[in-house]
Amino acid sequence: MTQMILPSDANAVNSAFGGKVMEWIDICCAVAAQRHCRQVVVTASMDDLHFHAPIKVGWTVTLHSRVIATFRTSMEVGVTVTAENPLTGEKHMATSALLTFVAVSATGQRIAVPPLELETDAERAAFREAEERRKERLARKQTSLAWQKVIRPGAGG
Repeated sequence: MTQMILPSDANAVNSAFGGKVMEWIDICCAVAAQRHCRQVVVTASMDDLHFHAPIKVGWTVTLHSRVIATFRTSMEVGVTVTAENPLTGEKHMATSALLTFVAVSATGQRIAVPPLELETDAERAAFREAEERRKERLARKQTSLAWQKVIRPGAGG
C-alpha cells in the first residue's frame, strides 16, 4: 500500500500525524488478514507500535504487511512503513507494528481461520515469537487494568 503525506495528514511540525499512519497500518494489515482467511476481520489489538523516524509532508510511504501467525480465530499481522523522499530517493524505516485481528461471521461471532503454511526457518521462528507474544498479551489483558481506573472522564487530568 502506498500513500503520500499531504498537508492534511501532518502535525504541527510538518510531519505525518501518527494517527493517520495508524489508520493506514490498520487498513493494510486488515487486507492481509482478510486475504488469508477470506472472512471479515476486526482489529483486536495493536502492539509494538513504534515511530522510528518522522515522515515529512510530500514524502511517500509504502506499507508492507504479512500474516505472521494464526491461532484458532485470530491472526497476528506485522507491518513496516518505509518513508521515501521523492526528490532524493532516500528511504528509511519510519514505523512498525504488530496487530491482532479476529475473523468474524456476519452476526459478529468469532470463526476459525485456516492455519498458516510455514515454509522457511524464518517463518517458523516468527511464528514461535508470535505464540509467546500472544501468551503475554492474554496474560496482560487480565492483570493490567489499574491504569484504566485512574483515567476518569471529567477528572481534569
